[in-house]
Amino acid sequence: METSRILGLATAAMALTAVALAPADADAQRVRWKMASAFPSSLVQLGTLGKNIEKKIEAVSGGEFRIRFYEPKALVPPLETWDAVSQGSIDAAWTAAGYWAGKIKASPLFTAVPFGPAAPEYLAWMYYGGGLELWREIAHRSNIHPIPCGIIAPEASGWFREEIKSVEDLKGLKMRFFGLGARVMEKIGVSTQLIAGGDIYPALELGSIDATEFSMPAIDLNLGFYQVAKHYYFPGWHQQSSILEIEVNLDKWKALTDQQRAQLEMVCGDNMREGLAEGEAIQWKAIQTLQEKGVQIHRWPDEVLDALEKAWGEVVEELVQEDEDFARVWQSLSTFRANYATWKELAYLK
Repeated sequence: METSRILGLATAAMALTAVALAPADADAQRVRWKMASAFPSSLVQLGTLGKNIEKKIEAVSGGEFRIRFYEPKALVPPLETWDAVSQGSIDAAWTAAGYWAGKIKASPLFTAVPFGPAAPEYLAWMYYGGGLELWREIAHRSNIHPIPCGIIAPEASGWFREEIKSVEDLKGLKMRFFGLGARVMEKIGVSTQLIAGGDIYPALELGSIDATEFSMPAIDLNLGFYQVAKHYYFPGWHQQSSILEIEVNLDKWKALTDQQRAQLEMVCGDNMREGLAEGEAIQWKAIQTLQEKGVQIHRWPDEVLDALEKAWGEVVEELVQEDEDFARVWQSLSTFRANYATWKELAYLK
């Protein structure tokens, strides 16, 4: 009898211990991240795709993995998220690699390339041509793990108060410009500066800048640039496609389970699909609306595009000499594109 009683008490104790430990084990599997955004959630594609991450990761994980989206400046200014993620003061950032050109000269090649590939070719290089491996190798030095998490259609080339008829008309202008395209514009005499999206309109309105580029028609319409500048130029030679990403603190990434890492990768893969499909679907309506608001749509003359492409070649030569990482990434991309050209010439209509 005594033995049975002891065994019964032991069994009960073990059961209570299991119950007590279960919540702790479950809690250990739950992830709660803070993600700073470079773009407001209300901004078409650039913001909404980032907000999607918050909703989708919760859905696919059954609420075990949650990433809270924070508006620009709520946690850290948009152009300071790299350091914040690196140091672990925030878990992740919704942004684009090209914002870090001042820190890593090769980084813009992982967002957009002047006179570069359209989305299918760009993604082919990133995922199957070594691009993503190179970017992660470079970013891991800063304790950051980048995950491509959106891709959008070609951008416009810029907003100007006055019609631009030649390269000479561009010289001396002060213009907001992003990524490697900024160095090209500098080559032809434009004074450029990088301004976060939410700060562009006031700068344009106040005359701190004379012109700006930012994104595609549906996004630019949302930001109201047409109220200040009426001349809108195409094509976006500097960004024929643009990759967005979530940048994760590397220690936090490593702390995830295999399942959680797979969930985040799958959410970002779906975001790529949504970004490309939506971006291609919404531009014509935005262009129509802009024209109704008095915007004049222009296409650059061939001589201007030729001058820009020539300047881009000079920029590449300089950067290859300046930076070993840029040289490696450029070699990888150039080799892939040269090989891809065989397929492109045969498969696609001109």
